[in-house]
Amino acid sequence: MPPRNREIILGIGGGIAAYKSADLLRRLRDSGFLVTVIPTRSSLNFVGKATWEALSSREVHEDLWSNVHSVPHIALAKKAAAIVIAPTTADLLARIAQGRADDLLTNTVIASPAPLILVPAMHPEMWLNPATQANVALLKSRGVHIIEPDTGRLTGEDSGVGRFPETARILSSIQEVLGASSDYAGKRVLISAGGTREAIDPVRYIGNNSSGKQGYSIASAAASRGASVTLVSANVQLPDLDGVRIIHVKSAMEMQSALTEEFANCDLLVMAAAVADARPSVVGEVKIGKEDLQRIELIRNPDIVHELVRVKSAHQVVIGFAAETGANAIDRARKKLSVKGLDLLFCNDVSGGAIFNSEITSGTILDSAGNHWDVMDISKDTLADQLLDLALNKLG
Repeated sequence: MPPRNREIILGIGGGIAAYKSADLLRRLRDSGFLVTVIPTRSSLNFVGKATWEALSSREVHEDLWSNVHSVPHIALAKKAAAIVIAPTTADLLARIAQGRADDLLTNTVIASPAPLILVPAMHPEMWLNPATQANVALLKSRGVHIIEPDTGRLTGEDSGVGRFPETARILSSIQEVLGASSDYAGKRVLISAGGTREAIDPVRYIGNNSSGKQGYSIASAAASRGASVTLVSANVQLPDLDGVRIIHVKSAMEMQSALTEEFANCDLLVMAAAVADARPSVVGEVKIGKEDLQRIELIRNPDIVHELVRVKSAHQVVIGFAAETGANAIDRARKKLSVKGLDLLFCNDVSGGAIFNSEITSGTILDSAGNHWDVMDISKDTLADQLLDLALNKLG
């Protein structure tokens, strides 16, 4: 469940401009993209494999015949939102135009339906050669996106058309092709998800039906929009999100500790977790026998979001959730919004087990200014973006 529309394959051609792609890789990651680098063998003469692994935080393969059992070119091709090759040499342009597949990068290109974005960089004579220009025209006719090279200083004393474009222009073109937004770039988002479990003994616990799906959807959407995301996750059965820092907890007290430690460093807190209201006053060190399990004395858990709001800074925004049942649910939600000092709150009716573990949600979004928006049968992914849109307005 990686951030949507954010998996990028960055191919590296064997030209001197390969070193400039290190900055492109860094900027892609800063914008929330998850990047897998596939260098050609010849490009490793300019920039080594260790550099790409360090900058991408991912293993780098350049050999078609490594890990054959996993069919890497197909696996990579299926998950890519786009393939960017920067720099693209004259040789790579020719091979791609001919449909050749004689290394890992070109195999991945020909196996992928994702948009292909090429960034040619070479000497003017090579760029202006009729064969190169014919290959460029052919690729454009097939829908390949070509970012035309800049004009300027090249290697040695040479100057002219063929210079590797500025990183900002490449990044802008990628965003345009994908239609992706990085409106949360530079923002730090803290999210809680799942349901806490309060131990009775080593076997039993008090818990709830929260699956964590809504919190994970918000984390995925925030990362997709460029945010630095920390997710405090309680007892979910979901895979970790690539590109999201995850802190696993079990109980309400563990969740409070993690959120309290992280809160001062965030711009937005989304409290999507279902935190148990109470916990046993005494936890059995061994399993309690049936005959002794007659009564459980409870003590109230701290109201985590209320405690955090009390110390929040003026620039911070806090979103809460309210799972309600029965009549007057919205009135209770409005009271919670006010009493807890939240900026936004999403209230849904979970009567009969509705919403829990579902991909679809319904409810009402309330804000501190008295506005409300009803949502009906939308995906949790869609709700995630709607909440982030509203929070971004409050963040300014």
